[in-house]
Amino acid sequence: MGKLIEALDQTLIDFIQKQKIFFVATAPEEGRINLSPKGMDTFRALGPNQVAYQDLTGSGNQTAAHVLENGRMTVMFCSFEKNPLILRLFGKEEVIQSSDERWNEYMTHFEPLLGTRQIFVLHIDSVQSSCGFSIPFYQYQGERSTLLDWSERKGEEGLNNYRRAKNSISINGKPILYK
Repeated sequence: MGKLIEALDQTLIDFIQKQKIFFVATAPEEGRINLSPKGMDTFRALGPNQVAYQDLTGSGNQTAAHVLENGRMTVMFCSFEKNPLILRLFGKEEVIQSSDERWNEYMTHFEPLLGTRQIFVLHIDSVQSSCGFSIPFYQYQGERSTLLDWSERKGEEGLNNYRRAKNSISINGKPILYK
């Protein structure tokens, strides 16, 4: 059934690359735990102990507040297709913002998407797999364009204003610092 290992192997990286959805969990020292579903082509395995995802502007930014406070993150994938598997990546996360000198280096791994507010890089310290036998089958039907359409209507200046107004304080009252 399940096992705990220290790094991703090529089989697990191949599994990750086929997934259309992943889930990100973070928690502050005190307060609400955050669990966010993520989609689109925004996740990359950069090596056996490092992954990254392109984070798009959304209604909140709890993940960044928690990562800035303590860096802890869990990323979960689960197969909804023929071969069941749940895969969790545990580690310390860092936030790369557009003002960071490493921004361009990390953006080379992604297709630029309007609305990108940051890149999260997870330094993996352990990987857990489990059976996923209870996960139902679901069929992928395609990506929603709603978030990208909204970002396009807002434009870069509108997105920056939105982030300052809606993404700079977490629901736990923690500041989210933009460089």
